[in-house]
Amino acid sequence: MRKIKSNFFISLDGVVEAPDRWHFPYFDDEMGEAVGAGFATTDAMLMGRVLYDEWAAYWPEHADEPFGDVMNGMQKYVVSSSLQTADWQNTDVIPGATAAEKLHELKAGDGGDIAMSGSATTVRWLLREGLLDELNLLVHPVVVGQGYARLFPADEASLPLALRSAQTFNSGVLNLSYARPS
Repeated sequence: MRKIKSNFFISLDGVVEAPDRWHFPYFDDEMGEAVGAGFATTDAMLMGRVLYDEWAAYWPEHADEPFGDVMNGMQKYVVSSSLQTADWQNTDVIPGATAAEKLHELKAGDGGDIAMSGSATTVRWLLREGLLDELNLLVHPVVVGQGYARLFPADEASLPLALRSAQTFNSGVLNLSYARPS
């Protein structure tokens, strides 16, 4: 059975938006190994429409960057109620109305894990639906401040999670993995 695993760069104050503005001073070999290990078990990516729009505009032109060839070549699924077609290679749109059913089918099928990076709204929906198997956070030792989206906004319902693993990198970044309690 495949797992859906979400991966976020996140600040101490819960910011997940615009990591290109605060994350890179902390990216090192340890973090690269952790990110690479996540891709090692993955053969598909899942995202929402907003992230799809951003990445489909970026990655096809940046295949030479680290993970660029992986991002472009991997199967991608976009959960969206508004997107009808996807031009980025190897991308299928999953209509929002049937998304939970389709994701249950994908998880029950053959293949590697289905990874997510970003798409905070989609991750919150997956957690509520019981579809997310792992929430992996690379917690950066920085407070980003106001004006940025957080993984869990103040009005989000309480949801208990169980810590599955924890590692501290030399940069001060925490590599944390959570799942719903068994």
